Amino acid sequence: MKITELRDLSTPELEEKLAQSKQELFNLRFQNAINQLENPMRIGEVKKTIARILTIINEREASEN
Repeated sequence: MKITELRDLSTPELEEKLAQSKQELFNLRFQNAINQLENPMRIGEVKKTIARILTIINEREASEN
């Protein structure tokens, strides 16, 4: 997901997306371990998405204080 799409989401939606992304990363790592992963680049994409979501959440928390 692009950063602009993520910024449009509310904080609860971001937290839900974060949980989904972490679950997807777990599944991708599991598939990679048993050599069934078709696109290994997807792991990097999901990691970046997680980092983007966490950055947005932290920015929002910092602006509230």
